[in-house]
Amino acid sequence: MQLKRKVVIGAIALAAAVPGIAKLSGFRTSRAAAEGPVAPSLHLVADLSERSLKMYEADTLVWQYPISPGRPSYPTPPGEYKIRHLVWNPSWTPPPGVAWAAKYKPQEPGSRANPMKVVKIFFREPDYYIHGTAETGRLGSDASHGCLRMAPEHVAEVAKYVMEHGGQPRDESWFWRVMHFRSEEKPIYLKNPVALTIKS
Repeated sequence: MQLKRKVVIGAIALAAAVPGIAKLSGFRTSRAAAEGPVAPSLHLVADLSERSLKMYEADTLVWQYPISPGRPSYPTPPGEYKIRHLVWNPSWTPPPGVAWAAKYKPQEPGSRANPMKVVKIFFREPDYYIHGTAETGRLGSDASHGCLRMAPEHVAEVAKYVMEHGGQPRDESWFWRVMHFRSEEKPIYLKNPVALTIKS
């Protein structure tokens, strides 16, 4: 199965705005951006054994990315999910009553110490989501506490596709503002939920 070729846009603004995204080649345009509104045909598949996240439009694989799923003591739950909610520039609060989180403090949006980079894409609220990570060297290994970690530039691309296909597209100026004013959270609620399958 061949991957679709995508047009590169918006690279300079995003790379300049977010540390760690300097290597970003740019958001790829999708059918939604090129041809206007489309049916919600996007389907995400996270394969925990392959440690990859794949994006499909209908039956066509359009892109895939390395991920870090949960470690054995904090496994990512397999199943069928619907993505309905995203948060750009998320804050982070350590989960209460959890041993590993006891040494951490809450972090504001955009804080260098905030482990949530760029965007959180919820698939089982409130505890499980796809999010950007600064620990890109650990991608491809079991490293999280149940969430799916991605490189910041990759999770931004996935979030943009999810918004387009979920009935909440934004233009490039909106993304520019989000990435340059990182101290403000931007929640998005999809009109059309996007499917996510997590395979063990």
